Amino acid sequence: MTRLSPIKTTPAQTIVTATLTVETRGEGFTDITDDVRQFIAQANVADGALFLFLRHTSASLTIQENADPDVQKDLVTALRRLAPEDAGWVHDTEGPDDMPAHVKAMLTGVGLHVPVVGGDLALGTWQGIYLIEHRFRPHRREILLQCISG
Repeated sequence: MTRLSPIKTTPAQTIVTATLTVETRGEGFTDITDDVRQFIAQANVADGALFLFLRHTSASLTIQENADPDVQKDLVTALRRLAPEDAGWVHDTEGPDDMPAHVKAMLTGVGLHVPVVGGDLALGTWQGIYLIEHRFRPHRREILLQCISG
């Protein structure tokens, strides 16, 4: 049986914004959960809505398991299978990994929403926030963080 908790109404009064810059090591997952928590702490947000937006088209954001790193390895493998380099892509201006990176970003997305409750991210026990680099070489990525609170 499911049951809705009591509804809490908080008028939105404050919008806090910052940019998080992440240096990736190349293809793979970068855990940014602690950086996002630091933003929430510095913004002094108790309850609100956090939005994350990645300003790139060949990387993405996700919420995923943070306990077993094999999950991340398997997800990279799955994304490679879904968008292989040798699929006959027309767009290859920036190299053979460029178009597959665009497809992977389209599949996984560049935006997230995470509730903030009691001054912390309302993530599940085994959840972390990750930037996924889809290109083989390192890149500098920018994530816009914006929290609306009462």
